[in-house]
Amino acid sequence: MTNPLVSLSHGRKSFGQTEVLKDISLSVEKGQVVAIIGPSGGGKSTLLRCMTLLETLDGGSLSYGDLSVATDSGSGAVYGGKAVLAQAKTRFGLVFQNFNLFPHYTVLKNVIDAPLSVQKRPKDEVLAQARELLAKMGLAGKEDMVPCELSGGQQQRVAIARALALNPDVLFFDEPTSALDPELTKGVLKVIRDLADEHMTMVIVTHEMSFARDVADHIIFMDGGYIVEEGPAEQVINNPQHDRTKAFLANYGD
Repeated sequence: MTNPLVSLSHGRKSFGQTEVLKDISLSVEKGQVVAIIGPSGGGKSTLLRCMTLLETLDGGSLSYGDLSVATDSGSGAVYGGKAVLAQAKTRFGLVFQNFNLFPHYTVLKNVIDAPLSVQKRPKDEVLAQARELLAKMGLAGKEDMVPCELSGGQQQRVAIARALALNPDVLFFDEPTSALDPELTKGVLKVIRDLADEHMTMVIVTHEMSFARDVADHIIFMDGGYIVEEGPAEQVINNPQHDRTKAFLANYGD
């Protein structure tokens, strides 16, 4: 039996006296699309930041496939050394809600920078892949522009291409459309739908409920630092079992 691509067990995280993640366990299988929904302040983005090593867990264990990144010593989470963390970072890509592109780099340089400087891959191979990814994102002909010359939706698609250029096992999205107006949102959601159709493994924090229902295999509803309810997407959205989930979804008309 193969290991999940990502596995978090009994994850805990506090900021000062505020406990933000309370005993969170989840795993993501190859080809699975997991959507994480819930109210603001419920712990969704902190969970994503802990899983992508932008924050450290206070307790619990985290692994990427056969690579153990953090283990629970009983008195807290103990992380592997620099080599382990560096290897873990090659296994995932992360798309932020505010794009986080390098403003002074061209579109093409934003996409090829990490594969060349971090992965040390051959330049011809990286350039060919980058142009192919940008074309797939509907951005052919915009390689020499800088981010400020693009719409927000186009910038987010550059960010997705940049993440895919690292050939990650799993792609994380932190509310990828929250900074976009509804018209631009459609283009970004279409790209993510297409990736799901290609069986790209993804974990998506989102407020787009109909999108989560249609694209995700599995939905996790978080509130107050806990996983309140989880299950197949259609079931959680259309037939939630927990009163808190029902109350949250009642605010969405779709």
